[in-house]
Amino acid sequence: MTVLTTVQAIKRTSLHEELAQSLQQLIVDGTLPPGTKVPERELCGQYNVSRTPMREALKVLAKEGLVTLEPNRGAWVTRITLEDLEEVFPVMGALEALSGELACRNVTDAEIAEIRRLHEAMVGHYERRELTAYFALNQQIHEAILQASRNGTLIAQYRSLAIRIRRARYVANMTEARWSRAVAEHEEILARLEQRDGPGLAQTLRAHLQNKLETVRDWVRADAAADPHPRRQAAAPA
Repeated sequence: MTVLTTVQAIKRTSLHEELAQSLQQLIVDGTLPPGTKVPERELCGQYNVSRTPMREALKVLAKEGLVTLEPNRGAWVTRITLEDLEEVFPVMGALEALSGELACRNVTDAEIAEIRRLHEAMVGHYERRELTAYFALNQQIHEAILQASRNGTLIAQYRSLAIRIRRARYVANMTEARWSRAVAEHEEILARLEQRDGPGLAQTLRAHLQNKLETVRDWVRADAAADPHPRRQAAAPA
């Protein structure tokens, strides 16, 4: 009986975690836009789950600052604020810079070759203007550099904030000029890594993120001006 109870508990935990991950992606890619109500009943039907695991999943997202839970009103996708951006981006810039420095010390030739392969595939998506696929490979490149740092503490801290950066990137408008500039910055990132130039890569990664912040900041200002529910702002994660 004890063993069976334990197995059931693991299954319940797995279910709400899987739901949280799936809902997280819907928020990050803008399927559930900032400031909108989470359609819990509809989502329960689509995922074929009861309201209990759905509510547990929403509690996880609330801790991450992605949704706001309101008594008797349900869950709302939090808006991205300038205050949130100004708080998160400098920290992420420091973590990106450190990951670049450590990666240049520890990366293997095979890992560099794989990052180059990802980069070339990403450029192909850019040339075909396939934004979603471009973003996916872009994320894989940054993750590969992070992994090459060989620093577990850094990796854990980076990932705890990365979802907020990815969400901001997805919702912001990517102009042709900014997209071209981002690809050029990635060319420099790859070159610095291949040269194992730690300080240079750190500087490039930090500047790359700062330029991303400028793009997102413009979008947030425009979104805030049109926000009919200013109180539903992004809360800091617990």
